[in-house]
Amino acid sequence: QVQLVESGGGLVQAGGSLRLSCAASGRTFSAYTMAWFRQAPGKEREFVAAIRSRGGSTSYADSVKGRFTISRDYAKNTVNLEMNSLKPEDTAAYYCAARLGSGIGYSALGYDYWGQGTQVTVSS
Repeated sequence: QVQLVESGGGLVQAGGSLRLSCAASGRTFSAYTMAWFRQAPGKEREFVAAIRSRGGSTSYADSVKGRFTISRDYAKNTVNLEMNSLKPEDTAAYYCAARLGSGIGYSALGYDYWGQGTQVTVSS
């Protein structure tokens, strides 16, 4: 069982930056691939970024590549999403997710555990 708690959302102007954090409970954090998804009103939940268990290779959606950076701290059981050059179209609720193993899933259906979400609003 893994519990996830996100923090760090807020309101920012276009071009600005935000850092999201996700704190994970449990002693086997290193065994889980961690990801960030987002969901805007009226849209499906979409993949943003992921970082594999053990080894930590990463993957990004094309829409955020070069602007967002995902990282994880095994000592603190946290995964972070550094978001730079934010655009109004990045506005959404952002969710942290976890799946056991090293595979990266690009669909929300592939993840077993979810946080409650944190809102990011980018004004133009």
